Amino acid sequence: MDDNSAKFVGAIPDFYDRGLGPVIFADFAAGMAQRVKALEPKLVVETAAGTGILSRALRDALPGRTKIIATDLNAPMIEVARRKFARGEPIVLQTADAVNLPFDDACCDLLVCQYGMMFFPDKEQSYRTAYRVLEDGGHYLVSVWDSHAFNGFAEIGHRIAGELFPDDPPQFMAVPFSCSAIDPIKAGLLEAGFSSVEISVNRIEKVVPDPELFARGMVLGNPLGDQIRARGGDVEAVIAATLAALHERFGTDPMVLSLQEIVFVARKGAVARV
Repeated sequence: MDDNSAKFVGAIPDFYDRGLGPVIFADFAAGMAQRVKALEPKLVVETAAGTGILSRALRDALPGRTKIIATDLNAPMIEVARRKFARGEPIVLQTADAVNLPFDDACCDLLVCQYGMMFFPDKEQSYRTAYRVLEDGGHYLVSVWDSHAFNGFAEIGHRIAGELFPDDPPQFMAVPFSCSAIDPIKAGLLEAGFSSVEISVNRIEKVVPDPELFARGMVLGNPLGDQIRARGGDVEAVIAATLAALHERFGTDPMVLSLQEIVFVARKGAVARV
Protein backbone atom coordinates (compact mmCIF):
# COMPACT_ATOMS: atom_id res chain seq x y z
CA MET A 1 0.00 0.00 0.00
CA ASP A 2 1.26 3.47 -0.92
CA ASP A 3 1.05 5.48 2.33
CA ASN A 4 1.76 9.21 2.45
CA SER A 5 3.92 9.61 5.54
CA ALA A 6 4.25 13.39 5.15
CA LYS A 7 0.52 14.19 5.14
CA PHE A 8 -0.28 15.76 8.54
CA VAL A 9 -3.88 16.91 8.07
CA GLY A 10 -7.34 16.54 9.60
CA ALA A 11 -7.22 15.89 13.34
CA ILE A 12 -3.55 14.86 13.22
CA PRO A 13 -2.05 18.28 14.14
CA ASP A 14 -4.00 18.50 17.43
CA PHE A 15 -3.06 14.97 18.54
CA TYR A 16 0.53 15.66 17.47
CA ASP A 17 0.70 18.90 19.44
CA ARG A 18 -1.01 17.71 22.64
CA GLY A 19 0.04 14.07 22.74
CA LEU A 20 3.56 14.09 21.33
CA GLY A 21 4.73 17.69 21.66
CA PRO A 22 5.29 17.95 25.43
CA VAL A 23 6.96 14.52 25.60
CA ILE A 24 9.31 14.07 22.65
CA PHE A 25 9.67 17.52 21.08
CA ALA A 26 9.61 20.31 23.69
CA ASP A 27 12.91 19.64 25.49
CA PHE A 28 14.91 19.18 22.32
CA ALA A 29 13.26 22.31 20.89
CA ALA A 30 14.46 24.31 23.88
CA GLY A 31 17.99 23.01 23.31
CA MET A 32 17.86 23.85 19.60
CA ALA A 33 16.63 27.35 20.37
CA GLN A 34 19.67 27.93 22.57
CA ARG A 35 21.96 26.74 19.76
CA VAL A 36 20.31 29.23 17.43
CA LYS A 37 20.54 32.03 19.99
CA ALA A 38 24.30 31.48 20.42
CA LEU A 39 24.81 32.20 16.70
CA GLU A 40 23.08 35.61 17.02
CA PRO A 41 21.20 35.44 13.70
CA LYS A 42 19.40 38.38 12.12
CA LEU A 43 16.87 36.33 10.12
CA VAL A 44 15.91 32.74 10.92
CA VAL A 45 14.00 30.56 8.48
CA GLU A 46 12.52 27.39 9.96
CA THR A 47 11.40 24.53 7.73
CA ALA A 48 9.07 21.66 8.69
CA ALA A 49 7.90 23.81 11.61
CA GLY A 50 4.91 21.58 12.30
CA THR A 51 2.70 22.93 15.07
CA GLY A 52 5.22 25.56 16.06
CA ILE A 53 6.91 23.85 19.02
CA LEU A 54 10.38 24.96 17.98
CA SER A 55 8.98 28.21 16.54
CA ARG A 56 7.65 29.15 19.99
CA ALA A 57 10.94 28.23 21.64
CA LEU A 58 12.85 30.32 19.09
CA ARG A 59 10.64 33.36 19.59
CA ASP A 60 11.04 33.07 23.37
CA ALA A 61 14.82 32.69 23.17
CA LEU A 62 15.68 35.27 20.51
CA PRO A 63 15.60 39.06 20.84
CA GLY A 64 12.67 40.84 19.24
CA ARG A 65 14.89 42.33 16.53
CA THR A 66 15.59 38.84 15.16
CA LYS A 67 13.14 38.02 12.37
CA ILE A 68 11.66 34.51 12.16
CA ILE A 69 9.89 32.92 9.21
CA ALA A 70 8.45 29.51 10.13
CA THR A 71 7.26 27.26 7.31
CA ASP A 72 5.66 23.86 6.89
CA LEU A 73 4.32 21.89 3.94
CA ASN A 74 1.01 21.18 5.69
CA ALA A 75 -1.33 24.14 6.19
CA PRO A 76 -3.26 22.46 9.07
CA MET A 77 -0.02 22.21 11.06
CA ILE A 78 0.69 25.90 10.51
CA GLU A 79 -2.83 26.78 11.70
CA VAL A 80 -2.16 25.04 15.02
CA ALA A 81 1.18 26.83 15.23
CA ARG A 82 -0.57 30.20 14.88
CA ARG A 83 -2.38 29.59 18.17
CA LYS A 84 0.93 29.77 20.02
CA PHE A 85 1.51 33.41 19.09
CA ALA A 86 -0.24 36.60 20.10
CA ARG A 87 -1.25 39.12 17.48
CA GLY A 88 1.69 41.33 16.58
CA GLU A 89 4.47 38.98 17.69
CA PRO A 90 7.42 39.27 15.28
CA ILE A 91 7.07 35.98 13.41
CA VAL A 92 5.77 35.00 9.99
CA LEU A 93 4.12 31.56 9.58
CA GLN A 94 3.50 30.25 6.08
CA THR A 95 3.25 27.09 4.04
CA ALA A 96 6.32 26.22 1.98
CA ASP A 97 8.10 23.18 0.60
CA ALA A 98 11.47 22.81 2.33
CA VAL A 99 12.91 21.05 -0.71
CA ASN A 100 12.17 24.08 -2.92
CA LEU A 101 11.85 27.11 -0.67
CA PRO A 102 10.19 30.14 -2.32
CA PHE A 103 12.83 32.55 -1.01
CA ASP A 104 15.60 34.55 -2.66
CA ASP A 105 19.22 33.42 -2.69
CA ALA A 106 21.20 34.43 0.41
CA CYS A 107 18.05 35.72 2.12
CA CYS A 108 18.83 34.58 5.67
CA ASP A 109 21.78 33.88 7.93
CA LEU A 110 20.30 30.84 9.71
CA LEU A 111 18.10 27.97 8.55
CA VAL A 112 16.82 25.44 11.07
CA CYS A 113 14.89 22.19 10.69
CA GLN A 114 13.92 19.98 13.61
CA TYR A 115 12.80 16.42 12.76
CA GLY A 116 11.61 17.26 9.26
CA MET A 117 14.42 16.22 6.95
CA MET A 118 13.51 12.53 7.27
CA PHE A 119 10.29 13.24 5.34
CA PHE A 120 11.86 15.17 2.46
CA PRO A 121 11.47 13.19 -0.78
CA ASP A 122 14.74 14.59 -2.20
CA LYS A 123 17.17 15.14 0.65
CA GLU A 124 20.06 16.16 -1.59
CA GLN A 125 17.91 18.88 -3.15
CA SER A 126 16.91 20.06 0.32
CA TYR A 127 20.61 20.48 1.21
CA ARG A 128 21.18 22.48 -1.98
CA THR A 129 18.15 24.63 -1.20
CA ALA A 130 19.44 25.28 2.32
CA TYR A 131 22.80 26.30 0.90
CA ARG A 132 21.15 28.58 -1.66
CA VAL A 133 19.01 30.59 0.76
CA LEU A 134 21.83 31.10 3.29
CA GLU A 135 24.17 34.05 3.05
CA ASP A 136 27.92 33.51 3.26
CA GLY A 137 28.84 32.65 6.84
CA GLY A 138 25.33 31.40 7.57
CA HIS A 139 24.41 28.19 9.35
CA TYR A 140 22.05 25.30 8.69
CA LEU A 141 20.98 23.50 11.87
CA VAL A 142 19.13 20.24 11.34
CA SER A 143 18.16 17.55 13.83
CA VAL A 144 16.99 14.00 13.17
CA TRP A 145 15.93 11.18 15.42
CA ASP A 146 18.41 8.44 16.16
CA SER A 147 17.30 4.88 15.38
CA HIS A 148 14.65 2.76 17.08
CA ALA A 149 17.43 1.21 19.17
CA PHE A 150 17.80 4.55 20.98
CA ASN A 151 14.13 5.58 20.88
CA GLY A 152 12.30 2.56 22.19
CA PHE A 153 8.84 4.13 22.11
CA ALA A 154 9.08 4.26 18.31
CA GLU A 155 10.19 0.64 18.06
CA ILE A 156 7.09 -0.31 20.05
CA GLY A 157 4.78 1.65 17.76
CA HIS A 158 6.35 0.18 14.64
CA ARG A 159 6.33 -3.37 15.98
CA ILE A 160 2.71 -3.36 17.14
CA ALA A 161 1.44 -1.99 13.84
CA GLY A 162 3.50 -4.60 11.98
CA GLU A 163 2.17 -7.46 14.10
CA LEU A 164 -1.42 -6.45 13.38
CA PHE A 165 -0.85 -6.23 9.63
CA PRO A 166 1.96 -8.70 8.86
CA ASP A 167 1.14 -8.86 5.15
CA ASP A 168 1.09 -5.07 4.70
CA PRO A 169 2.64 -3.39 7.74
CA PRO A 170 2.10 0.37 8.11
CA GLN A 171 5.46 2.05 7.66
CA PHE A 172 5.00 5.46 9.24
CA MET A 173 6.92 4.72 12.44
CA ALA A 174 9.95 3.70 10.40
CA VAL A 175 10.15 6.97 8.47
CA PRO A 176 11.00 9.52 11.23
CA PHE A 177 13.79 7.23 12.45
CA SER A 178 15.23 6.38 9.04
CA CYS A 179 18.06 8.93 8.99
CA SER A 180 20.19 7.81 11.91
CA ALA A 181 23.22 7.05 9.70
CA ILE A 182 25.43 10.10 10.19
CA ASP A 183 27.83 9.77 7.25
CA PRO A 184 25.26 10.05 4.41
CA ILE A 185 23.85 13.28 5.85
CA LYS A 186 27.30 14.74 6.47
CA ALA A 187 28.40 13.79 2.96
CA GLY A 188 25.25 15.28 1.45
CA LEU A 189 25.74 18.59 3.25
CA LEU A 190 29.36 18.82 2.17
CA GLU A 191 28.46 17.87 -1.41
CA ALA A 192 25.88 20.68 -1.41
CA GLY A 193 28.69 23.12 -0.71
CA PHE A 194 28.79 23.57 3.06
CA SER A 195 32.34 24.12 4.27
CA SER A 196 32.04 22.32 7.61
CA VAL A 197 29.62 20.10 9.49
CA GLU A 198 29.61 19.61 13.27
CA ILE A 199 27.66 16.70 14.74
CA SER A 200 26.40 15.98 18.24
CA VAL A 201 24.28 13.22 19.75
CA ASN A 202 21.95 14.26 22.55
CA ARG A 203 20.11 11.95 24.94
CA ILE A 204 17.54 12.73 27.61
CA GLU A 205 15.32 10.83 30.02
CA LYS A 206 11.74 12.11 29.86
CA VAL A 207 8.89 11.52 32.30
CA VAL A 208 5.57 11.01 30.50
CA PRO A 209 2.91 12.89 32.49
CA ASP A 210 -0.06 11.32 30.67
CA PRO A 211 0.84 7.94 29.12
CA GLU A 212 -2.62 7.41 27.62
CA LEU A 213 -2.50 10.76 25.82
CA PHE A 214 1.02 9.97 24.63
CA ALA A 215 -0.04 6.56 23.25
CA ARG A 216 -2.98 8.24 21.52
CA GLY A 217 -0.58 10.78 20.04
CA MET A 218 1.70 8.00 18.79
CA VAL A 219 -1.16 6.57 16.74
CA LEU A 220 -3.33 9.58 15.89
CA GLY A 221 -0.74 12.39 15.93
CA ASN A 222 0.75 11.30 12.61
CA PRO A 223 -0.34 9.40 9.48
CA LEU A 224 -0.11 6.02 11.26
CA GLY A 225 -3.76 6.22 12.30
CA ASP A 226 -4.83 6.79 8.71
CA GLN A 227 -2.61 3.92 7.56
CA ILE A 228 -4.29 1.63 10.10
CA ARG A 229 -7.80 2.70 9.04
CA ALA A 230 -6.92 2.18 5.37
CA ARG A 231 -6.13 -1.44 6.23
CA GLY A 232 -9.44 -1.92 8.06
CA GLY A 233 -7.82 -1.85 11.50
CA ASP A 234 -9.22 -0.79 14.87
CA VAL A 235 -7.37 2.37 15.88
CA GLU A 236 -8.53 2.20 19.51
CA ALA A 237 -7.24 -1.35 19.81
CA VAL A 238 -3.86 -0.24 18.48
CA ILE A 239 -3.77 2.60 21.01
CA ALA A 240 -4.57 0.21 23.86
CA ALA A 241 -1.89 -2.28 22.73
CA THR A 242 0.64 0.54 22.37
CA LEU A 243 -0.12 1.86 25.87
CA ALA A 244 0.23 -1.61 27.40
CA ALA A 245 3.58 -2.16 25.68
CA LEU A 246 4.84 1.28 26.78
CA HIS A 247 3.95 0.51 30.39
CA GLU A 248 5.61 -2.89 30.19
CA ARG A 249 8.90 -1.45 28.94
CA PHE A 250 9.04 2.00 30.50
CA GLY A 251 7.13 1.55 33.74
CA THR A 252 4.21 3.21 35.42
CA ASP A 253 3.99 6.07 37.88
CA PRO A 254 6.16 7.39 36.36
CA MET A 255 6.72 6.23 32.83
CA VAL A 256 10.22 7.35 31.79
CA LEU A 257 11.38 7.29 28.16
CA SER A 258 14.92 7.51 26.80
CA LEU A 259 15.04 9.82 23.78
CA GLN A 260 18.00 10.41 21.47
CA GLU A 261 18.56 12.86 18.61
CA ILE A 262 21.41 13.75 16.25
CA VAL A 263 22.10 17.42 15.45
CA PHE A 264 24.05 18.69 12.45
CA VAL A 265 25.39 22.24 12.29
CA ALA A 266 26.58 23.06 8.76
CA ARG A 267 28.31 26.33 7.89
CA LYS A 268 28.31 28.02 4.51
CA GLY A 269 31.57 29.68 3.49
CA ALA A 270 34.74 30.36 5.39
CA VAL A 271 33.48 33.21 7.56
CA ALA A 272 33.43 32.11 11.19
CA ARG A 273 30.61 33.23 13.48
CA VAL A 274 31.30 34.02 17.11
